[in-house]
Amino acid sequence: MGKIFLLGSQKGGCGKSTLAINVAGWLLDKNADVILVDADPQGSAARWAQDRQENESIGNIPHVQASGNINQTLKDLASKYEYVVVDTAGRDSRELRTGMVVADIVISPSRPSQYDLDTLPHLTEVYLQAQDLNPNLRGYLVLNMSPTNPVIKEADDAREYLSDFPEFQLAETLIHDRKAFRDCIAEGKTVFEWRDPKARDEMERLMEEITNG
Repeated sequence: MGKIFLLGSQKGGCGKSTLAINVAGWLLDKNADVILVDADPQGSAARWAQDRQENESIGNIPHVQASGNINQTLKDLASKYEYVVVDTAGRDSRELRTGMVVADIVISPSRPSQYDLDTLPHLTEVYLQAQDLNPNLRGYLVLNMSPTNPVIKEADDAREYLSDFPEFQLAETLIHDRKAFRDCIAEGKTVFEWRDPKARDEMERLMEEITNG
């Protein structure tokens, strides 16, 4: 069976879909057999994948859309692919809950703002309920869209706050708010096919941390 990476959060605007796309991009860069599942009604990941299909110069990433109880859909895909990357909505949803029950790893991005961090108690409750049914589930919190200005200490403050949630592993790697993440999406690409080595290096380090954890 293949591994299932599920991207989920309790708040929109945290860069979740962009992160999901680049998780799939990292796997493709490693020549892995990967499929992207868009389980978010907004359909951002699916639109990106469709744009990508129109560019014959880059490798295709298969994608499907799913809604409701996605449990069986993910299991079926995991029997056919090495990796399944799932993008769910930025809220508590049926897709998030049913996906967690079969996922291997949950990656939850959060901006280092108090509005985003305040959603973590509820996310933790949902995660623990999923672990009751899926005890092998591992969860990672990722500080995403962090300010690039080192003078701004939001990320440091957020790390201190996140230490109160030991149920999740807090990723050491910060993903910064870089223009490259937005630009590559607009072209149907990932940062592994883009010209910003800093963005690429951040995703590389994050995924090595998660897959080796």
